[in-house]
Formats: sequence, structure tokens, C-alpha cells
Amino acid sequence: MVYCDKDGVVPVAEKDLPVILPHNVPITLAGGSPLAGVPEFLNTTCPKCGGPARRETDTMDTFVDSSWYFYRYADAHNDKAPFDSEKIAYWFGKNGIDQYIGGVEHAILHLIYSRFWTKFMRDMGLVKNDEPVARLFTQGMVIKDGAKMSKNLGNVVSPDEMVARYGADAARLYSLFAAPPDRDLDWQDSGIEGIQRFLGRVYRFYLRTPPVETRLAASPAAEMTKQARTGQSPPPQSESLSPQARAIQRKLHQTIKRVSHDFQGRWHFNTCIAAIMELVNEIYGAEQAIAAGRVPASLLADVQRNIALLLAPMAPYLAHELWEMTGETSNLLKAPWPKYDAALAAEDEIEIPVQVNGKLRGLVVVPAGATDDQIKQAALANDKVKAAIAGKQVVKVIVVPKKLVSIVVR
Repeated sequence: MVYCDKDGVVPVAEKDLPVILPHNVPITLAGGSPLAGVPEFLNTTCPKCGGPARRETDTMDTFVDSSWYFYRYADAHNDKAPFDSEKIAYWFGKNGIDQYIGGVEHAILHLIYSRFWTKFMRDMGLVKNDEPVARLFTQGMVIKDGAKMSKNLGNVVSPDEMVARYGADAARLYSLFAAPPDRDLDWQDSGIEGIQRFLGRVYRFYLRTPPVETRLAASPAAEMTKQARTGQSPPPQSESLSPQARAIQRKLHQTIKRVSHDFQGRWHFNTCIAAIMELVNEIYGAEQAIAAGRVPASLLADVQRNIALLLAPMAPYLAHELWEMTGETSNLLKAPWPKYDAALAAEDEIEIPVQVNGKLRGLVVVPAGATDDQIKQAALANDKVKAAIAGKQVVKVIVVPKKLVSIVVR
């Protein structure tokens, strides 16, 4: 805009846009816009009458750009308009961007401005959506030495140093594991060392258990193993497995279920990693059974293949290495996400707490499919429970299926 004594506020002609700011701007901090101190920029002619005029010296803050830049992404090469409204309608739909992820420090500035800008453009007819985004996820901050990690405070940890010392996968995995994404992360150097040790355990499991074709080259199980690896047939039936093998199989399918749920539904990557750690612990706990051949090679191949798939989004370098170590020649990035079998993930037995007048008095282990009456009888037969109710009248026994037995006595 320019200010003319005769015509008032007049817009600069479109052919003269953009107005290029000068480079020789004196920054004096004396008050007012520094552009007012550059006469060759300030003084111009009125686009309407050709008389003397003054340019607007207040420039727009960068928040203006951050309020609508994501619309420009949908039509970045348009040199005739900010964007094509039809392209915006295609990409944004009626509800805006599907998901926005950002820091909480943006909540009272960028997010408010972007909402205002969207509604302003909607009223102008440029866009059809009422809101810029449909869902907001606010991520936590990284804390070190009790303060937000900042260059000004000198408490920044260089990712290059972490990668050089521990590897990119360990640095990434620790950042995901140390806290849920919506909470602040308290950075501890010792934490990343633990993650590096975990990745080492995973790698050693693959080294100790070479590709199944090497172990089963001409055995009748070779074809079954190949099918298990490629997902063309189900893994060994649970009824035919040893207790150690069944425990590994169960934990594998429980892990796939948990990671799938927490990764896709809640973004709780820390619990995803914790679940994979539990699976690896289960495997190491069955080392003797594996060495003795009580865990089928086809099941181990299935475990190895799925661990690589589960780690791929969070530790991609190691995952690709593990993928090749299993004998896979396909592209890991194009492999489908693993699926769990609910029946194989189910516990064979469950542990149920028993309360007497609201106080925990014992634990009973019953088959997963036990009836309420069977659970009740097991609770009443528990030695600790019998001692707690001895000489008293049992008024009521309440069974909360698969969760709790509550006994009321007087």
C-alpha cells in the first residue's frame, strides 16, 4: 500500500508486485520501522494520480506466512494466484488437514493465526473448509539438566555426536522410548546406552539363529518354514508346541497386537518398543529349549521375520540388516505389516486376585476359559483365602470375569 495526500490509501499495481525490500536498512532501535529511514524506498509515486506518495513501512510478521504456507504446498508452482481453490478442495476436503503435530509453544500463536487465516480465506471464497486441521497432537519438549533443551542455555545434545557414538537407530529409538510423545522427554545419556545394548541383544539373536534354510536344508519342515516366512500358511499349531515354544508363540502374537494398537492408534512408541523388548526377553529366557530343539525352526523364523518388521519404522537400518539375515530378498519397505492371531495371542492360564472384604488375600491361577463357578471354587480353595475366612460366614462371592474375585464375610 502507498499513502497519497490526494487519493488516500492506494494499493500498488499488481504488475509492480512483489515490492522488493531494500538491503541498506539502518537498524537503530530508535523506534518505528527502520524502513522509514530509507528515503529511496519510502518515497514513491501514487499508482492512481501519479503524485508523490509514501510506502507502507510496516511489514507483515513471519506468522502471516506460517498461517497459510501449508495451503501453498498444494499448488506450489502457481505464479498467477496464491493457489488454485479446486486443488485446495481436493487436498483439504471439508475438514482440513487430517493431522497436525506440533509443540505446545505454538498453541497460542501459530495455531490461532492459522485458524483465523483459514476462516478469512473461507469468507473470501478461496477455500471451502472451516478449519485448517481436523486433529491436533501436541508433542512434548526435550528437557536436559532441568530445562528445555536450547542453544541459548547451552544444554543441547548434538544428534551427530549421538549417531557417531551409538548409531542412528539407537539415537532414534531412545528418543521414542524415553517418554510418550505427548510428554516431556528428560534426556539422559545413560538411557541411550541401554537402548544400544538392547539392539545388540536383538542382533545377537539373529547371529545365533541363522537363516532357517541353513538348518533345515533338506528336512520335511523346510517347505513349512518357507511358507511361515512368506505368510502363506499359519505357524505351527499351539497344541503341538512345547511349553517354551508356546510361550514364545503367544508372546509374538501379543507383541504384534500391542505394537499395532499403540503405533497406529495411540502413537505410544515407547510402549511399542517395550513390547518388543519383552518378546526378546522371552526368547533369551528359552535359550536352553531352543538349543535342545524344543522350539521349531519355523517358529523361530516367524519370530525373526516379524521382529524385523516391527522394528522397521523405528530402527530402519538394523531392521534392513536383520531382514537380509533371515534370508529375505524382497524390499522390507514394501513388506506388509504383520498380523496377529487372536487365538494364538490368548493366554492359556490367567492369574486372578482374590479380595476378602476389600483386602487382597491371594492370587489364583485358572485356565483362560474357566467358568465363573470354577473361578469361585479355586478362590475358596486357596490356602491364604481359607485362612482369611476361617471361622467367618461367607455372605457373598462376586466374580468379575477374568479380573477379580471379591469375597464378603462377617
